[in-house]
Amino acid sequence: MLTHEENDMLTQTGPGTPMGELFRRFWIPACLESEIPSADCPPVRVKLLGENLIAFRDSNGTPALVDAYCPHRGAPLFFGRNEECGIRCVYHGWKFDVSGKCVDLPNSPEGETYRDKVELKSYPCFDAAGIVWAYLGPKDRTPPRPGFDWMSLPEGQTYVRKYHLRCNYFQALEGDYDPSHAAFLHMTRDLATPSAIQDAAPTLGSLLGNRSFLRMKYVSYEETDFGMLQIAATPEADGTQTVSASTFYFPCFSSAGIAGPGVYSSNMRIPIDDESCYMYRFRWSYEPFTEKQRQTDLYGGFTYPEQIPGTFMAVENKDNDYLVDRILQKNYSYTGIKSFPIQDLALVEDQWGPRADRSLEHLVTSDEPLMRVRRRLLKAARELQEGQEPPGPHNPESFSIHTARVSLPGDVPAVEAIEQIKELTHGPTASPRIHAA
Repeated sequence: MLTHEENDMLTQTGPGTPMGELFRRFWIPACLESEIPSADCPPVRVKLLGENLIAFRDSNGTPALVDAYCPHRGAPLFFGRNEECGIRCVYHGWKFDVSGKCVDLPNSPEGETYRDKVELKSYPCFDAAGIVWAYLGPKDRTPPRPGFDWMSLPEGQTYVRKYHLRCNYFQALEGDYDPSHAAFLHMTRDLATPSAIQDAAPTLGSLLGNRSFLRMKYVSYEETDFGMLQIAATPEADGTQTVSASTFYFPCFSSAGIAGPGVYSSNMRIPIDDESCYMYRFRWSYEPFTEKQRQTDLYGGFTYPEQIPGTFMAVENKDNDYLVDRILQKNYSYTGIKSFPIQDLALVEDQWGPRADRSLEHLVTSDEPLMRVRRRLLKAARELQEGQEPPGPHNPESFSIHTARVSLPGDVPAVEAIEQIKELTHGPTASPRIHAA
């Protein structure tokens, strides 16, 4: 468990908070590219790390993220005119470019000179993988773009959808590092693997069905510039061992998700405020997705649950008890809830409320991975408080690593197994490690 003070540090990300300052050292998703689809499009409201902002594209198509309120008298810029390479406040006509520079101040005779003294808070942005990325930290510490392999992949090799979650970012994130929950939450009533999971990801089905987390003979945790690398070895009945590598990426990205051969996943939980977040559910491949994969993602409703039109809210949500089916729960499903992501939502959006008090917990051995992630984040936040900048943002190549899984003879020593699996975490030749989340 955590103390009240540690829990606050872990979960509070507003301006000036230790974790908020750590988040502001990294590029994070601000919105989907499709939310601001074209040059001079209407602005959209964005709330990020407790800050009220708007996003838009200027006449050149450059993405922008700026303060939601005009610095003149606080009028909302959401209603502004996005035209001629800037956003113009419709209250008094003040206009700002994507960098926050005031380029026109027409309602006062001193406007030509006074505008140079006025600045709108703005944050640098770029487009990649269907997402608009933003950096909210000190300008003199702006890092290079992250080195994720999927950042530069073409359309057709990535897919992302955004969901609104009504809980703290870490409350959603830590489920990805809870190895035992999947063998219960995501199973049928007799703890067998649902056929839909076997069809979507056969390897995942086998991992869930045999409760491999109980048989792990070796687990290592390595702190890295990008976050943390976990390697586990599990003996199998045929005398082999399954060795897997999974990752936690600063500040809030996991490598969990329903994937399959050659397809990798990531969940990114981005704080809106301390009691809500957006989850960017992301899948990618070094090869183009097949038509079947694309259709499954778009319309299958399992990997990507259906959403209420015009929103980022899943159809099955807290307001309707996630459409739990008690007849299904009694006779087939362990939960009575249809899909993996919704099963997770039902159990994480309300854990002693939207921001759990972790001082009330009673943790066990199988909770070690999530305890490690907590410690990693808290350590980095404390170091930043003491003046030690996180190395990851300025070592973008360190993020060029993905999950992996391999079967080895049972007598291969742990040291050798670790070296072999590490080689598989780079480039397109590796087989992905499958998680349930």
